[in-house]
Amino acid sequence: MAITASHRVRRPHEAPHIPNTAGSVQRIECEKEARDVMNHLSDQPHLDKIRAALLAAMLQRAAFEGWTAAALQNAARETRTDPGAVELACPLGVIDLLRYWSRELDRDMLAMLEKADLSAMRVRERVTFAVRARIDAIGDENREAASRAAARLATPDALMAGKQLIWQSADAIWRALGDPSTDYNYYTKRAILSAVLGSTLMVWFEGDNERTDRFLDRRIENVMQFERFKGKVRQAKEKWPDPLAALSRIRYGTGKARPRRM
Repeated sequence: MAITASHRVRRPHEAPHIPNTAGSVQRIECEKEARDVMNHLSDQPHLDKIRAALLAAMLQRAAFEGWTAAALQNAARETRTDPGAVELACPLGVIDLLRYWSRELDRDMLAMLEKADLSAMRVRERVTFAVRARIDAIGDENREAASRAAARLATPDALMAGKQLIWQSADAIWRALGDPSTDYNYYTKRAILSAVLGSTLMVWFEGDNERTDRFLDRRIENVMQFERFKGKVRQAKEKWPDPLAALSRIRYGTGKARPRRM
């Protein structure tokens, strides 16, 4: 049988073969450095002007063309944006453009909250107002484009980005409302509000604003019932005896010194 290079047996006087990994390590380091540079450049404020122009063009197209690479290319041609500038402003294509849009919508929502007299509202009313403000920031004229955006963010390659964006919106709402929680409540509040915001948007996409308001009111009522239930559980837990302390007393007594026998 012929012996190929892959089958050749090393002779005793030959040095053992050591894979040359220097090139691989250097390539990995170069790729990481390139990604870091790209991320740094994509965060530059002047690129928001490019994103804003592309977004304005995409909002006119997305309702019919969807949030696709082809639609983004058409938007770039319409705005006379160089392909290199598009790549720099949106390395991940429409996903990055949707990130930018969501961030701008959160800013608009926060501006509405700053103008409102939140101090005169109860917690339930504040949360309801904030969710409505986030939806109003989209605008009825962009309803279909937003619906197509939600569909795009539900695809496997964008699913994580979609979850991050809805979480960031919920976090922005709670921070604006002065939520002081830092324990597990921090996560449960944002997770619940993310679900409320996401489900309410799905209803709003259908085009009935009054139905959306009724749906939101019911969801907020469910949230408040859950919060009241958690409060009752927390109060009950405070009254529960500590099982470890009880076992300790059984094993070692109450800790009081017993009188010595004379």
